[in-house]
Amino acid sequence: MASRVVRRIRRRVRGASPAGARTRSAEDWWWDRLAPSGSGYHLLHSDSMLLVLPDAGPARVRAHRRAARRAQRLPPLGPRAAAPKAKPRSAPTPQQGPDPGWGDRIPLEILLQIFGLLVAADGPMPFLGRAARVCRRWHEAACQPALWHTVTLSPPLAGRPTKGGAKAEKKLLASLEWLMPNRFSQLQRLTLIHWKYQVQPVLKLVSESCPRLTFLKLSDCHGVTPSTLIMLARACPQLHSLDIQHSMVESMAVVNFLEEVGPRMRRLWLTYSSQTTAILGTLLGSCCPQLQLLEVSTGINRNNTPLQLPVEALQKGCPQLQVLRLLNLMWLPKPSGRVATPGPGFPSLEELCLAGSACNFVSDEALGRLLCDSPNLRLLDLRGCARITPAGLHDLPCQELEQLHLGLYGMSDRLTLAKEGSSLLTQKWCHSLRELDLSGQGFSEKDLEQALAAFSGTFGGSHPALCSLNLRGTRVTPSTVSSLVSSCPALLYLNLESCRCLPRGLKRTYRGRDEVQWCLEQLLMSPPSPS
Repeated sequence: MASRVVRRIRRRVRGASPAGARTRSAEDWWWDRLAPSGSGYHLLHSDSMLLVLPDAGPARVRAHRRAARRAQRLPPLGPRAAAPKAKPRSAPTPQQGPDPGWGDRIPLEILLQIFGLLVAADGPMPFLGRAARVCRRWHEAACQPALWHTVTLSPPLAGRPTKGGAKAEKKLLASLEWLMPNRFSQLQRLTLIHWKYQVQPVLKLVSESCPRLTFLKLSDCHGVTPSTLIMLARACPQLHSLDIQHSMVESMAVVNFLEEVGPRMRRLWLTYSSQTTAILGTLLGSCCPQLQLLEVSTGINRNNTPLQLPVEALQKGCPQLQVLRLLNLMWLPKPSGRVATPGPGFPSLEELCLAGSACNFVSDEALGRLLCDSPNLRLLDLRGCARITPAGLHDLPCQELEQLHLGLYGMSDRLTLAKEGSSLLTQKWCHSLRELDLSGQGFSEKDLEQALAAFSGTFGGSHPALCSLNLRGTRVTPSTVSSLVSSCPALLYLNLESCRCLPRGLKRTYRGRDEVQWCLEQLLMSPPSPS
């Protein structure tokens, strides 16, 4: 009891203000409550705000003093007083520096392999630019020239007919003057898009800093001169692919480039114009005997001038051709003369694409001249070729065709189409076909039933490999579709739009195994159509 009285007296003595001390105002009391003395904080007052900021020294000094005083106090005397439990002191931990992070602990070789996988999937930009800002190790890995093997460059104001486009190209060109020797020294594939003013200086930098370049694409670029392409062909001994579709390039520049590159040329993409004849004439003269891919397509403005292509001369000039694409062209094979001498053919041809949005004049005779000796053909795209008949396709020498596209889009109403013969196609290639497109064809219900019944058997103990079937606008019946889906478990795409003989609700496109199976269930439950 006496100890309690003594404590109260001490508290009053502490709280009593000494004689002559100034009485504290309410403002001083409030400031002391916000940042008491020794708390490690101080106040900063301005006209419109009040900030409580930490001091540079250690915080909560008063709290440490109170803890020290309590430790010095003796325990109260008495039989009921329990001895304080001694807390075990923890061993002093050694001072450790800041954790550098897991990014710095990964070996550079492993980090390069991880970055290489990401670059191969999505390209170097913008990933490498962002990864270089993570830490020093990532910056070192992102700066390796081996990762910058594929680059696409386009000015930020591309496509705008203003002075800002020229300024943007000059600004990007200034950056490329440092990037080319420091990052792009091992560049292999380069794409330039929408360069209108500075394409020649850029190609000059490429010829000086990128000796390993193998592929060059110029899309919507202007101002490419013959000297620039020749300089590039001489400075890059591994350059073998050129894509100049939708670019304004002089035909003489391309001809000089092909003559300089010569036998190492492998792939060439062109846009059909009045100057294409000179380029094709260079190929016909055996300038590029190792050419493997040739693609000629129309630009945005369709050119209605027919392209006359001497088939036999092309077979002699490019005997190693593997891919031939004449897209959306009015193509006419040059007459072979009175005495028809068969050409050497394309023994290595694997893909032939003659697709067009309008009806062209390709016939069975022209197709036979192109594929007279092409046993390795895998893809045949004849969309829009309404004059091709099933009998002409059946006579082709290829036996392992995997993709056959015969769709007629938007033109079947004004043409007289064959109603029989589809079974000739499926009976020949049912064992190897993976994709079949018969959209818009006029085959009858019975003929389609006989044709698609070829996929119901097994080939060598395995099911048909058919995984994509387009029957849009045909006369296929529900029973034919149900039997086909049941016998083709690999079917993942089925187009039944605008099929007149199918019930309502099922005339749509089915993607994926689940949707195809749902279509089969609905066809099995639907009532049979009247004959």
